[in-house]
Amino acid sequence: MSEIYSEILKAKSEKRKLLAILLDPDKIDWESIDDLVSKINQSPATHIFIGGSLVFSNKIDELVLKIKENCNLPMVLFPGNPSQISNEADGILFLSLISGRNPDYLIEHQVKAVPILKKSKLEIISTGYILIDGGCETAVSRVSQTQPISRDNPEEVLHTAQGGEMLGNKLIYLEAGSGANLAVPSEIIELVSQNIEIPLIVGGGIKSQDGIQKAYDHGADLVVIGTAFENDNNFFNIEQA
Repeated sequence: MSEIYSEILKAKSEKRKLLAILLDPDKIDWESIDDLVSKINQSPATHIFIGGSLVFSNKIDELVLKIKENCNLPMVLFPGNPSQISNEADGILFLSLISGRNPDYLIEHQVKAVPILKKSKLEIISTGYILIDGGCETAVSRVSQTQPISRDNPEEVLHTAQGGEMLGNKLIYLEAGSGANLAVPSEIIELVSQNIEIPLIVGGGIKSQDGIQKAYDHGADLVVIGTAFENDNNFFNIEQA
């Protein structure tokens, strides 16, 4: 019932780092999807996240099924609202934007998603989602109408993460936002990772493999790559056979 989360916990206990590739359904080139899946299979990815702050595509089920044809990685939904839920995936990050104070993203969307999720077989993973200033306005901030926490206020980030943990979240996700100019500061990653017990996800603004390693080195258990991989499917510099 909790296979995905159990594996994340196991990896954390073994100090084994995880990597998720985030795919936005609106940005999928269906003509080259087989090549995309091939590149994912050749990458170090351990998970695939599906979703975005604002998704218009009605082909999320089709996308998940198409990827599953040739890829065995866990498919986890990363939804901006209940319309992005697909029962074809394996799990869902049940996100609450705990850095913001917009009730729609703290609890309202979650309430609306409950009837859908109750009928699904998705593994539901409660996730405290914390938006941190990435040097520009991102889709997350714009759509949720919330302000990110300042990069210069690590204590507020820490207390927000600890509050999420106390509320029962199973994961904490530090997010600079899709397409952010700046990644989450290393000192914030380290501060949070050293002061919570649950696994830590970090994403947004990471533009290189060195950036991934830097996040790992400072305590991220799982790093998410989205825009960088969207812009260059050869991001991981894997030569095709």
